[in-house]
Amino acid sequence: MPIKVLIADDHEVVRVGLRAMFDGTDVEVVAEVGTGKAALEASLSLNLDLVLLDVRMPDGDGLRVLSRLKDEKPDLPVLMISTYDNSTYMARSVALGATGYFLKDVARETLLDAMIRATRGEMVWRREELRRVTGAMSTPRMPVDVDVPLTQRESEVLHQLAHGLTNKEIAAVLSISYETVKEHVQHILQKIGVSDRTQAAVWAVRQGLV
Repeated sequence: MPIKVLIADDHEVVRVGLRAMFDGTDVEVVAEVGTGKAALEASLSLNLDLVLLDVRMPDGDGLRVLSRLKDEKPDLPVLMISTYDNSTYMARSVALGATGYFLKDVARETLLDAMIRATRGEMVWRREELRRVTGAMSTPRMPVDVDVPLTQRESEVLHQLAHGLTNKEIAAVLSISYETVKEHVQHILQKIGVSDRTQAAVWAVRQGLV
């Protein structure tokens, strides 16, 4: 039986490359999409064994799609694919239930093996990846009845931070200075009691803020 797969990536060259990679294998590419919205719609409507989901896409990024998809189809394995070797993305992917995370230069045999294992219900996170996010994932959960006094601007910065944006990118999105973003990030870390950006991103996911 073929493995029925959806490829969700906003770059056509990546989709074409992945499809070519699967030629002559037991992988059947059921559909290809290039936006987050289309990825969610296709994942929910098609009969799939696996989703290959890009982290950053227009019209709803991959991590948002992952969150929604796991609510609707918790047993459907999702492998995140990305250009970015980003600990925040990895930590959020773990927290949201992704089966694994791969960079787009992954070797063909490595990806195919991971896809087969994922459809068998296995987690395919590699040891070195989990080591990178262990500290963030073990961050104590703030009780839901504790009100963390973030200002509106701090909440906006946290939201962007949790989506993996750098300080420079956050400054551009919010039209504020780089130095102001740095100050907000430091205040956020102090207020929620974590030591780095990755822990802050995981905290935000666990609190349902993103």
